[in-house]
Amino acid sequence: MVPGDVVLLPSLGRPAADFSDLVHRLESHGYTTHPMEPPPTVPPGVNLHDVADDLVALLGDEGVTTFHIIGHAFGNRLARVVTSDFPDQVASLTLLAAGGYVPGRADAMESLVACFDTSLPQAERLRHVGRAFFSPGHDPSVWATGWMPAVAAWQAEALAATSEEDWWDAVAPRVLVIQGIEDAVAPPENGRRYVSDHKDVAQLVEIRNAGHALIVEQPELVGESVVSFLLAVDGATAPPSSV
Repeated sequence: MVPGDVVLLPSLGRPAADFSDLVHRLESHGYTTHPMEPPPTVPPGVNLHDVADDLVALLGDEGVTTFHIIGHAFGNRLARVVTSDFPDQVASLTLLAAGGYVPGRADAMESLVACFDTSLPQAERLRHVGRAFFSPGHDPSVWATGWMPAVAAWQAEALAATSEEDWWDAVAPRVLVIQGIEDAVAPPENGRRYVSDHKDVAQLVEIRNAGHALIVEQPELVGESVVSFLLAVDGATAPPSSV
């Protein structure tokens, strides 16, 4: 099967450029990528179903009707809503840093909020970025920029307006879950729980020395796992195993 379209949804208040390494790897294997930039604003009262509707409509305008979908952090929740609402269009689902069931560490969640506080000195914000997103030994300055407080605000409101029951158990014909072992915001037990509940279609890859920002902390391992998985879905090779 010829590699098809891959839709990528970034983390809370983060740009699609965060996927640049993964996009390069996917395109080198023949996939057409669609890293989706979140809109700067949305109308009041929007929930994730509304966001999913707009996303799929936008893809349809580009002639994309069937696709693999990848969501990182907040993006994994939106990806699950898309999968639940448009099951006939999602060929596979990949969840990176999947959270939502097992709560994150309290200090990490406080730092997640502080990442968007532009009134803080840059050095203090970077300490929060490191605590929330990066495992020990990794440099958080690679994410010194790119934070979009207004986007994070509407995304959080849309998430709060959407029942967790609407997206937690969403599945595609094949699902890959990749978790950083040191993720303090979305602890690895989230992925383990999801895969345990969906053993017939889901597989889990856990990556050491990676936190919530695993796509920039361990780009090679994430990229290899995602590409291997998608090629397996498309009948080209074997699926990845835990690393």
